[in-house]
Amino acid sequence: MPESSTYGQFCPVSMAAEVLCSRWTVVLLRELLCGSTRFNDLRRGLPRMSPTLLSKRLKELELAGVVRTVPTSGGLFEYHLTEAGEDLRPIVMGIGFWGQRWVESRLSLRNLDPTLLMWDMRRNLATDPLPKRRCTIQFLYPELSPPQRNYWLVVESGNVDLCSVDPGFDVDLLVTSSLRTMTSIWMGVARLSAEVDAGKVQLDGDPAIARAMQQWLKLSPFAPGERRVA
Repeated sequence: MPESSTYGQFCPVSMAAEVLCSRWTVVLLRELLCGSTRFNDLRRGLPRMSPTLLSKRLKELELAGVVRTVPTSGGLFEYHLTEAGEDLRPIVMGIGFWGQRWVESRLSLRNLDPTLLMWDMRRNLATDPLPKRRCTIQFLYPELSPPQRNYWLVVESGNVDLCSVDPGFDVDLLVTSSLRTMTSIWMGVARLSAEVDAGKVQLDGDPAIARAMQQWLKLSPFAPGERRVA
């Protein structure tokens, strides 16, 4: 690492910071720890990060021994955490719980991102409460521009796909909400049942799927964290 990029201290905190504290590195680690291994999947979890910077950070983490590249049969690569990378799990999760506890919700909810929200929902969705057949759930955010307004979660055989273009299947449940309201629910700032009762979330379609929404939607992994600020 160039001398200008170092703290010049032997302390383990400063040495670790040289690896972890560059812009986007910790949130990239969040994606890797959540199970994303392919470049395009990492991009879906980091929609505001440029592909060039993503490649750069992955190479830096590989040089640091945190990530290893694994070739696939298709001639592409996957990115897997090493033992050192997996050892960062409690640290990254701890940062997330600190943010949940001490960062004001009004500040968090300024950073609304439908792509990240839906991608987070997709990978945490519980399939057991849903019908065993193919199930399609549409989320509609009316206030957004047309390219970002509609998303579909397609659940089949235990797998969950996220589509931003109509997959052409019959919709079992249509969820209509503002992006802010759904993000508040996902982060545990608001309760789904209260937002439905207040008319801020509308559920149209299969009544059983609607009733079980909290069970299959679940919440952000950080939502259980106790909030110490409003």
